[in-house]
Amino acid sequence: MCFIDGKNLCYKYGVYGDEKSTNALNDINIKINRGEFVAVLGHNGSGKSTLAKTFNALIIPEGDLVINGLDAEKEENIWEIRKSVGMVFQNPDNQIIASVVEEDAAFGPENLGVKPEEIVKRVEFALENVGMTEYRLSEPSHLSGGQKQRIAIAGILAMMPECIVLDEPTAMLDPIGRREVMQTIEKLKREKNITVVLITHFMDEAAKAERLIVMNEGKIAEDGKPKDVFADVRKMKELRLDVPYMTEIAYELKNCGFNIKEDISECGEMAEELLKIGFKEKFVFEKEKKEKVRDEVILKTENLSYIYEENSVFEKKALDNINIEIRKGEFIGLIGHTGSGKSTLTQIMNGLIKPSSGRVLFKGRDISDDKKIRMKIGLIFQYPEYQLFEINVFDEVAFALKNMGADEEEIKERVKEALAAVDMGEEYYEKSPFGLSGGEKRRVAIASILVMQPEILILDEPTAGLDPKTRDDIMKNIVKMKNEMGMTVVMVSHSMEDIAEIADRVIVMKNGKTAYDGEKEDIFGDNEKMKNMGLDIPKCAMLAEILRNKGIDVPKEVFTVKNTIKFLKGALVK
Repeated sequence: MCFIDGKNLCYKYGVYGDEKSTNALNDINIKINRGEFVAVLGHNGSGKSTLAKTFNALIIPEGDLVINGLDAEKEENIWEIRKSVGMVFQNPDNQIIASVVEEDAAFGPENLGVKPEEIVKRVEFALENVGMTEYRLSEPSHLSGGQKQRIAIAGILAMMPECIVLDEPTAMLDPIGRREVMQTIEKLKREKNITVVLITHFMDEAAKAERLIVMNEGKIAEDGKPKDVFADVRKMKELRLDVPYMTEIAYELKNCGFNIKEDISECGEMAEELLKIGFKEKFVFEKEKKEKVRDEVILKTENLSYIYEENSVFEKKALDNINIEIRKGEFIGLIGHTGSGKSTLTQIMNGLIKPSSGRVLFKGRDISDDKKIRMKIGLIFQYPEYQLFEINVFDEVAFALKNMGADEEEIKERVKEALAAVDMGEEYYEKSPFGLSGGEKRRVAIASILVMQPEILILDEPTAGLDPKTRDDIMKNIVKMKNEMGMTVVMVSHSMEDIAEIADRVIVMKNGKTAYDGEKEDIFGDNEKMKNMGLDIPKCAMLAEILRNKGIDVPKEVFTVKNTIKFLKGALVK
């Protein structure tokens, strides 16, 4: 039975007839059956979120749209449609309204008139399924971005809708949190026959769906089974998207002449195919030469601790005796599960919040002694739109220099350099930062920090919620800036693959402490160590472990897509 039926759906942002109006949806025809699990992919600005909002009747498009048998154009049907279709947004701050976690989860069912004893059961179910039971009495504003997202999902689960539309629900979650949410989604679909529409930029999440819809420029570009859609790697790349890691590896091996299936998406399946091809008895894997990092310690934390809401019922120790040394020119990957203390640590490093005890030293000087010291430590937040406020891009980037009293010529030159560093030319100068795409906003936010010429750049989840092409562009820009400007970079990320690919050194946070601090090969090359620290294992590291268990001598450096392809090209029998 059809749950969502849309014909010739069109939607424009702006005034109809105005040249500046934007076509977000262009003659969409879509049917989603009751109980179906559909994943929606597409680059930023392709129309995914707009389409999702029509399913919940948050916006009413032109055309014919029937949700759960109800005409969405009729105002009297809106309430019933929204009762049957729950929606989780990208940014949890947009949908959390209560001051206590369990009250927020109860808000939806209360408004639906659910009996109190049933609400209690639903809240327990919802919080347990997103791993937030122990935080039920916490204040949401004191939780991490990933924890807030879990609360937002719990609030929808507690309403027990017939359909759940999730718009990038796992963008701010750690890998284990993402897996738990996906397991919850699959469980709800399996046990309660709930219709699921999942918008995601994680290809491995999309591969779990029964059906995949790919959006491009407001239209449906692809619609089919995930294996069939992902098999056309070239087409997906043209649409600025990725494919699952194993599919990409199969595609590269196929292009090198190896006889291998192209629709592989799982590690176990890939291992079986590789063993069929066969491995050489002897092969050499050449390790990449590393640039030597200077010995000069540029930033140091001494016995750093931080307690939220000290001496209150909400008291929580976020950091516990942190001692870290960061050397000039290093690229540090800061990882850990949601709520482990990563964001708190970065904000203390930048002087935004003061530690409860301990101190931060920049080149031997306490950063609390002089505000000018802190200007040498730039911080990009999780949500760059929170940092943007000026009328145009040029003024946004120039704001700090104007406050410092720099002259016009210096401002013009430094703004130009900062924007050029993030690949934004003069055509952006007069544009409003609020009219830019998610990736462009992040680049403006980075430029507004670069203009201060910091010696250390701290980035808190700089690529969360971005499409693969934009994500890759941002990462290339970060690496380029580090190499060309000689900056030290500290990057917080939940993407093990990103950190594994570009970091020099990895620091793992766990329960407010440093659980690991060292070479990335020693952490990503040891799957058991990663499990013990509550981290998810990169797909390529999982593949390497399966092959080692089959007797194949796989070097510990093989945990990235790049090194996996390099290893397999040399090790497989042709």
